Amino acid sequence: MLWCKKESMDNMADDEHGTCAGTVFLSFLAGAAVGAGLSLLYAPKTGKELRGKIGELTDDAVDKIKTYASEAQEKIKSTFEEGKEVIREKKAILTSAIDAGKEAMEREKDKYKK
Repeated sequence: MLWCKKESMDNMADDEHGTCAGTVFLSFLAGAAVGAGLSLLYAPKTGKELRGKIGELTDDAVDKIKTYASEAQEKIKSTFEEGKEVIREKKAILTSAIDAGKEAMEREKDKYKK
């Protein structure tokens, strides 16, 4: 059981790297959107066509950013819940160990009193 939780903690470390990679990817997408917008400004199109294309690109970028933000929130929440569960398990183990130590100490005290 503890081995599974250790593996879970390793996954949490991977998640941190995933968040970093996600940030880089999101930055890449934002840069790509800006680059696409600039390329449209220099393309030979009418103003109406250009504004429509920029609007579409903006809507797509906003939708992708919202999707990535909600995925990040879900990942953070699940990681937080996993962390709380690990803490609960460690607390239970420590409590059991302390209780067992107290009982052993009492038995030894009784043994030397007799």
